Amino acid sequence: MGILGKNPKDEPLHYGEVFSIWTNIFGNNGMIAAYQTLYNHTGDEDLAKIIEEAIEGMQEENKQLTTLLKVNGIGLPPAPPERANANLEDIPVGAKFNDPEIAAKISADIAAGLVACSQAMGMATREDIALMYGQFHTAKAQLGAKLLRLNKSKGWLVPPPLHFSPSEDC
Repeated sequence: MGILGKNPKDEPLHYGEVFSIWTNIFGNNGMIAAYQTLYNHTGDEDLAKIIEEAIEGMQEENKQLTTLLKVNGIGLPPAPPERANANLEDIPVGAKFNDPEIAAKISADIAAGLVACSQAMGMATREDIALMYGQFHTAKAQLGAKLLRLNKSKGWLVPPPLHFSPSEDC
């Protein structure tokens, strides 16, 4: 059956899988630090909960991905230090991100994460890697749906121009 027919965990990672895993950890590390900072700027409790959930999700992804790289003898990407907590009132108004901006940024990150997970699934030759990214994709889609509902309920959603078909009466 060859090298790719045994237990998937015994199969070697190919360069595409290594690159996907390494860049996923690297990107998550940066977003965790950024979201910790954005959390300090958040005044909305519901948005703060979503930020916490996003951070926890990325940390959980990183645990699984880091283990994979270590087992395969691959060096880990650098990680910035954790951000300190700050009081929202201590941040000057002109330097403060507001909640709709934060929600839009996280929405865009989730959309990009869905694409990255799909790409990693598509290039994977190891079933365990494809399934793991499928789980990451599902978790991101669920978080994205929560954030979309929040954006709609708070009036933060800025839709692109809406297209309506001309009526037949015109």
